[in-house]
Amino acid sequence: MADLNILHNVARQYRASLAMLGQAINLCQEPLWTDEAYPNRFWHIAYHALFYTHLYLQPSEADFRPWVKHRQDCQYLGPRPWAPNEAPKIQTPYAKTDVMEYHEICSAEVERRVPAIDLEAPSGFPWLPFNKMELQFYNIRHLQHHTGQLADRLRTQTNVGLAWVRPE
Repeated sequence: MADLNILHNVARQYRASLAMLGQAINLCQEPLWTDEAYPNRFWHIAYHALFYTHLYLQPSEADFRPWVKHRQDCQYLGPRPWAPNEAPKIQTPYAKTDVMEYHEICSAEVERRVPAIDLEAPSGFPWLPFNKMELQFYNIRHLQHHTGQLADRLRTQTNVGLAWVRPE
C-alpha cells in the first residue's frame, strides 16, 4: 500500500512539473521560440526536457521508442557523449504545436507508466546506477531544471512569469 501512495505522489509531481513546462511553451512568443542569441534555443530546451522525461519513464533503454516526429540528435543540448568535440547539427526547429503534441504524449506516459513502477527495481539505464524510485526524483528534477531555465528566459526577455502549479 505504501508504494501505491508513493506512486500517486510521484505522478502528482510529474503532472505539476509538466503543467509548468506546458505553460512556458504556451507563453513563449515566436521570436523567443527560435532566438539564435542563445546557444540552446527555447524550443530546443523544451524538446530536450520532454525527450528525457519520456525516456526515463520507460522500464529501460531497450523499451524506449522515440516519438514518431523525433529527429536525430535533437535531444542533445551540447556535444554527444560519443563525440565530445563536435556539437550536433540541428537545422530545423520544432514548431510549438509539435512540442505541445509531444508534451501531451509525455503526460499520457506518466498516467500509463508511473502506477506500474517497481520502485526497488534498478533504474533500467546503465548510466544511472540507482533504483527506480531515485530515477523518478532524478527525472522530475531534470524536468524542473529546464522548466526553470525557460521560466527565467521568459521573465528576462518578455517580463512574463509562470504561475506555480500545485500538484493535483
